[in-house]
Amino acid sequence: MNYKVAVVTGASSGIGKAIAESLAKQNIRLILVARRQDKLEQLQNKLQTPVHVIACDVTDKEKIKAALNNLPAEFANIDVLINCAGLALGLEDAQETDWQDWETMLNVNCLALSYITHLLLPGMVERNQGHIINIGSTAGTYPYKGGNVYGATKAFVEQFTLNLKADLLGTALRVTNIAPGMVGESEFSQVRFKGDEEKARKVYEGLKPLTPADVAESA
Repeated sequence: MNYKVAVVTGASSGIGKAIAESLAKQNIRLILVARRQDKLEQLQNKLQTPVHVIACDVTDKEKIKAALNNLPAEFANIDVLINCAGLALGLEDAQETDWQDWETMLNVNCLALSYITHLLLPGMVERNQGHIINIGSTAGTYPYKGGNVYGATKAFVEQFTLNLKADLLGTALRVTNIAPGMVGESEFSQVRFKGDEEKARKVYEGLKPLTPADVAESA
C-alpha cells in the first residue's frame, strides 16, 4: 500500500519516536503529536522527510481537532494513524491507588485514542485507504499485580481494534493492535513512578526488555 502521510501520537520519545524515525526512512510525511514542543522540533530537524508538528496534550480535544482540521495541504490526506500516546501510573494494589492516576490513564489510553481515531477515520474511509495502528500491551491480556486500570485500558485498546476491523470489513482499511511486553530505553517507567529513577530501574533488573526500535519494526 502506498501510504504518504502518517500521524504519530506520543512522538517525542520512546516507541512513538522510534516509529517516526522508521517511517521517515520510508519517505512518509509525518504529523508528530506530543506535549513537548522542544522534543518534537529536535526530532523534526533530525528526520529526512517533511514533518508537521502539533505540540499539545492528546486529551485536549478542541486543540487536537483544530490542529487536525487545519493541516497544510501536503499533510491533509492522512493515510496512517499510529496511536502511540499512552502511559501507566503507579503500581499499587487497586485499593491503594490515587484516583487521579486512574482517570489520567483512562483519558489518555482510551478516550484520547478513540477521539483521534474518530476524527480521522471518516476521511480514510472516504478515500478508501488507510491503516490504524494501536500500540497496546500484553498487559491487556495478562494481568499482573498493580496493573489494575492500566491493564484494563490496554484490554480496551485490543477490543476497540477488533471492533474497528469488524466495522471496516469490505473497505481497504487495515487496523492493527501491536501488544509488546516490557520495553526499555524509554520514559515509560520514569513516568509510571513519577520520576523515581530507582523504582524505574528495578523494573528491568535481571532481564533484557524489548527496545522502542523492536516495536517500531512491527509497525
